[in-house]
Amino acid sequence: MKRTNSIYLSVLVSLLFMTSCGLNRSLKKADKKYEIGEYASAAVIYKRLLPNISSANRPLRAEVCYKMGNCYRLTNQNLRAEGAYGKAIRYDVQDSLAYIYYGEVLRKLKKYTEAAAFYRKYLNYDDANTWAVNGLKSSENVKNWEKVESPFIVKIETALNSRKSEFSPAFGDDQGSSVYFTSSRDNQSTGNKLSKITGLRNNDIFIAKKNNSGKWEDPTPLDEIINSEYDEGSCCFSSDGKTMYFTQCRSVVGVTLGAEIYVTQRAGGEWTSPKKISLINDSSRSVAHPAISPDNKYLYFVSDMRGGFGGKDLWRCLKINDSEWELPENLGPDINTPGDEMFPTIKVDGTLYFSSNGLPGYGGLDIFKATLNNDISKKDSLSWTVKNMLMPINSSNDDFGMTFIGNNDKGFFSSNRNEPKGYDKLYSFEVPVIEYTVEGKVFDTKNEPISDAIVRIVGDNGVNTKIRVKKDGSYLYKLDKDVNYIMQASARGYINDKNNISIKELKNKKITGKNFTLAAVGKPVNIANIFYEFGKYTLNPKSEEALLGLVKMLNDNPHITIEIGAHTDMVGSEESNLLLSTKRAEAVVEFLVKSGIEKERLVAKGYGESKPVVVDAVIAQQNDFLKENDVLDVEFIEKLIDKQKDIANTINRRTEFIVLKTTYKMY
Repeated sequence: MKRTNSIYLSVLVSLLFMTSCGLNRSLKKADKKYEIGEYASAAVIYKRLLPNISSANRPLRAEVCYKMGNCYRLTNQNLRAEGAYGKAIRYDVQDSLAYIYYGEVLRKLKKYTEAAAFYRKYLNYDDANTWAVNGLKSSENVKNWEKVESPFIVKIETALNSRKSEFSPAFGDDQGSSVYFTSSRDNQSTGNKLSKITGLRNNDIFIAKKNNSGKWEDPTPLDEIINSEYDEGSCCFSSDGKTMYFTQCRSVVGVTLGAEIYVTQRAGGEWTSPKKISLINDSSRSVAHPAISPDNKYLYFVSDMRGGFGGKDLWRCLKINDSEWELPENLGPDINTPGDEMFPTIKVDGTLYFSSNGLPGYGGLDIFKATLNNDISKKDSLSWTVKNMLMPINSSNDDFGMTFIGNNDKGFFSSNRNEPKGYDKLYSFEVPVIEYTVEGKVFDTKNEPISDAIVRIVGDNGVNTKIRVKKDGSYLYKLDKDVNYIMQASARGYINDKNNISIKELKNKKITGKNFTLAAVGKPVNIANIFYEFGKYTLNPKSEEALLGLVKMLNDNPHITIEIGAHTDMVGSEESNLLLSTKRAEAVVEFLVKSGIEKERLVAKGYGESKPVVVDAVIAQQNDFLKENDVLDVEFIEKLIDKQKDIANTINRRTEFIVLKTTYKMY
């Protein structure tokens, strides 16, 4: 019996030893794949091994969960990454970067409060870490960023997307009639091997063209001379479209090598055999995501080479000749962080666009715009002004690979927003071209259209044009963006009226109305909203707006002289009414003089009750007990009821101006 027990014990020990050896071998295999970036394959092994690790071995469980979380994070499986990081932290993982990575994943899932807590935990270890500082700032400020209005309209490009991933678009011409992009969709010509990095089919470069109707045709893969059995990635083109740079990730004996950049030339409509570009001497480091400057002198790219700021940085090399490049230059701390900066593209105007998860943003990779502040010099460090492109360009997920059609504010980018499996999709963006229009009518002071009026429009961009109004006095004119205009309406026998327009103040208002009212020369014009204290000649403060309008009219027409005529109702004696009206006219003249109008251009005249109003169409329309040509004298008013008498007297109490001369200081 004892011998039997001994045999059982020996077998059990052997099984435990074999299990331990198998576990160690599997862990080493997973770790090797993890180290060379085969995250999809490594994650599968880690997940399978975790249940076999003793719960007492908390350090090993923490390490496996941590690496598994990194694999999921780097392959956009954010929910799985959240669970793995949570376990790693509960098992007391030793790498404090777990707090930053956990915060990154939580931000992608829009759990900003929880993310902020883990950034703060990391800052307890390293309070100067830029990545953590920016992550905390992002978590705390994202709600305010979401309130900022953006001019961009973003739409998913359904015609170009498949059930797998599409990313890194690049236009083959300035008109946007052909677009190249990277995709993991089926392409039988180069096989169906799965990438050990992403778990998807190896990427190839595809092209889509627009037909005569402006619709995208079905994307097709580039020839096998470009697309290989390996993983092809982001591409870009020289300014003439004849040279293409692209990324390729080769593998040797089942081992994935680092990313490399290749170049090919277009000859007779075909691409030549690609050649590898040697930018760095360290073959263990990757170079990827090429972007050539508009002058074709600098090649921008992404690398994890030594001498950067951590993670993946943006670098550039100056071209010496077709086969030689100067030593790489880091783009500096304005752009690069301890996080990842990737997917550079350069607009025709030289502006750099790139993605980062280390700068303040919504979560994942955000797209940023960078403008160079200093002259390009190899001796000086580069200085940049960097701005987040905000929503809707950016989201809480990965947004990257922004590219423009020529120098226009429209193009494509890639994003995995709203994608449960984390697949990347192509999106279009544009700033709509708003056509601004000014329209209105030219009236006389009786609100009648002036059919022979002319509207003159002068812009600070050099525009100087005249528009003859239609018979109903109306006009319409298309305005240019970012221009300030002065507008003047004129007609024979009338004084001019002016208006100003600033397009910058219109924002999204496409149509603005500007009406003009012209006063006839030699005819009295009522100045509405002039008020005096009852029975006195003191101007009421409510009169200021109307008087300032009169000041503007006089300044707009510097060659006219006017008479200010004041009228009273018929209450009181003729003598007292004449004196009161004279004082009131003088009060208006005094206001105009204090406002800068030359006294020689003004005449004050009191008429008392001597010129009762003759009812015109406007007054008749406003008062149903009056009709055109009624004269509001004593005889007429005495026949009215009390309420109507009050209205008639109010109409008679008025202040008018009449143009006397139009040649003041002209000769």
